[in-house]
Amino acid sequence: MNFSKVKLVVSDMDGTLLNPNHEVSPRFLNQFNELKKRNIHFVAASGRQYQSILDKLYTIKDDISIIAENGGMIKYDNKEHILLKLATENIIKSVEILRQIDGAYIVLCGRKSAYIETSNPDFVSKLSKYYSEFQVVEDLTKVTDDDFLKIAVFHFESSEKNILPHLTTLKSDMQIIVSGQNWLDISHADANKGYALSILQKKLGVTKEETMVFGDYNNDLQMLELAHFSYAMENAHTEVKKTARFQTKSNSEEGVELILERLITG
Repeated sequence: MNFSKVKLVVSDMDGTLLNPNHEVSPRFLNQFNELKKRNIHFVAASGRQYQSILDKLYTIKDDISIIAENGGMIKYDNKEHILLKLATENIIKSVEILRQIDGAYIVLCGRKSAYIETSNPDFVSKLSKYYSEFQVVEDLTKVTDDDFLKIAVFHFESSEKNILPHLTTLKSDMQIIVSGQNWLDISHADANKGYALSILQKKLGVTKEETMVFGDYNNDLQMLELAHFSYAMENAHTEVKKTARFQTKSNSEEGVELILERLITG
């Protein structure tokens, strides 16, 4: 395959670039240096909190762009930009519905911090893998001193089966995306990774034919459509495999690194 036109590499984090232990491989960090030498720009695109992405990629954070909170904000040229915020009335409506769902754990995701209403140790343990900054509060609807980018919802069994069916009344006003086996995201109707990526492509002057994207779950669908070199991980959701042009190995087998090696070597 001819990768000579590639100028932009975009990767999801969990289930894609990160291994099952939520770690970035030393192999990728070495490959990043090679990408940089070739003037190929790297973008980390995730449903994760912005601070959490920075923590995972701290050693290269000044040389990359970031799409955080499923397109709610971006970092480009070391400047942070809030793109689309949730309206207060939509936050209140969502939280009131989510509180009625058995087994649903709600995370209100702000620019400064994430906010939760529970101290359940099992959930907090899961949350801390994805959120570097979070606070326990009495009432999510009373938190006001922040810019809110999305609501993330966790279920220990399945977000798609146990949360999504209860949210039909929210779909007309907000975007609802199953972002992982256990996670679902509620965002501004226009917020997604593809929207944020399209902004970065314009800023960088990069076309679809010059873009490579890796993803594994449904919150990656829109950005996969913006890349000629679109890759689904072997562990990806069925819809992702249908959307992507190509497939690579799973995140536990360094599927991203496998393709980047081919890109670098030619």
